[in-house]
Amino acid sequence: MSNDPSLPLASLSAAGRDQALKHFYIIQPFLQGDATLVSISHSANIPLRTLRRWVQQFEAHGLAGLARRNRTLGPASLPEDMRQLIEALALQSSGRTISSIKREVDAIGAERSWPIISYHSFLRITQKLDKALVSLAHEGAKAYSEKFDLIHRREARRPNQIWQSDHSDLDVLLIDDHGQPSRPWLGVILDDYSRSVCGYNLSFEAPAALRTALMLRQAIWRKSEPNWHICGIPDRFYTDNGSDFTSKHMEQVAADIDMKLIFSTKGKPRGRGKMERFFGTVNELFLCHVPGNTITAPYKAKATLTLEEFKKLFHAWLLSDYQCREHSEIETSPMAKWLEAGFLPRIPDSVEQLDLLLLTVARPRQVQPDGIHFQNLRYTSPVLAPYVRESVIIRYDPQDLAEIRVFHNNRFLCRAICTQLESKTISLKELTAARNQRRKHLTKQLHDRKRLIDTYVQSHCALPPLLLDDKEQPSSKLKRYFND
Repeated sequence: MSNDPSLPLASLSAAGRDQALKHFYIIQPFLQGDATLVSISHSANIPLRTLRRWVQQFEAHGLAGLARRNRTLGPASLPEDMRQLIEALALQSSGRTISSIKREVDAIGAERSWPIISYHSFLRITQKLDKALVSLAHEGAKAYSEKFDLIHRREARRPNQIWQSDHSDLDVLLIDDHGQPSRPWLGVILDDYSRSVCGYNLSFEAPAALRTALMLRQAIWRKSEPNWHICGIPDRFYTDNGSDFTSKHMEQVAADIDMKLIFSTKGKPRGRGKMERFFGTVNELFLCHVPGNTITAPYKAKATLTLEEFKKLFHAWLLSDYQCREHSEIETSPMAKWLEAGFLPRIPDSVEQLDLLLLTVARPRQVQPDGIHFQNLRYTSPVLAPYVRESVIIRYDPQDLAEIRVFHNNRFLCRAICTQLESKTISLKELTAARNQRRKHLTKQLHDRKRLIDTYVQSHCALPPLLLDDKEQPSSKLKRYFND
């Protein structure tokens, strides 16, 4: 008995193997010499011709030969160039119908003496086309890649080995700084191993490198909340190709803290299902219960909460619900998963060292006798006394300009305080808006004064026409004055 490698048993479906085994049990008495095919035909009510064919197929191909093979249009009944033409027309456009393909093939076949086949034969040929080939032909390379490309899914083996980060605008309307309804942006850093949230940022502003740096600062440093334990420097930071992640500032930060930046393939943001799932969880378990969400009432949503009120609600939900809720994939809560490893995270020596790396781009300044001048503000500290006329580097938190951090020769000196702002917190955005408003007010006053002067001069200082000789009358339509 020879086994044809073109008919392997493993390639058969479960139903095909069951059918082959059923046929084998019927002819088994004949193969063992216990009965004749005639007696088996009478007892099983199966044509003798069929039993003989089964025996021949078993002897030629083994058990796989007893499975029913799908009927195909063989070369004897269908020329190969005709089949290729049918397949090519089917791949040409997704809008081509079987009827249109049949009419075109029949017209060409009449000239080439091709056989005329039925509509259902055309349909069977097109249905047997490789689905990946059809997707590539009809939907393009991008759709094919999303459906059929093999995905490499990154899996961390311990906490802080891989952190993922992404931003998304939330389906909720909040009251912005101008009293208008606006959708906030949520930026999140997620630990790949435990699904714990390491840090986040909520703002009306679109993602930017500075926001990412501040979010990373929160994620790395120890949290003030006793039930939020995640901290440390990750080995790898996996993000998309947004400008906020691919900036020179982030490259410098990554090099300084020994963190490897990994970016997803451009145009193919796949393999980031964990981030997408987190944002889906935010929608399902949190936003659905927040006033102003556009999920439950997309056309009736009204902004009732400010950003600060929304931040408090999100922070409470994150620590009391999400971090403690059992995750179906890891079969425990994110917080418990992060803690069970029992490892020591890499932490910078001080928060000042972390600020040196993560806060906004350094600004060079010179220490003046009355302090450091920055953004039309003056910052002072007793520590600066020996450094008057020395060049220093300042770094600041754009959300709080009440103080700046001063560095000299890459060494932290002090926190310099602005006496005008030390009793309150003011952001760079607020300060810039106030300066712009003041400038607009002064500009308007200047324009009003200028219009007053122009009106006065036109009314009282214009030279009467009789004082000028007719030949000296200017040809220009512009008004001329006595002093011209």
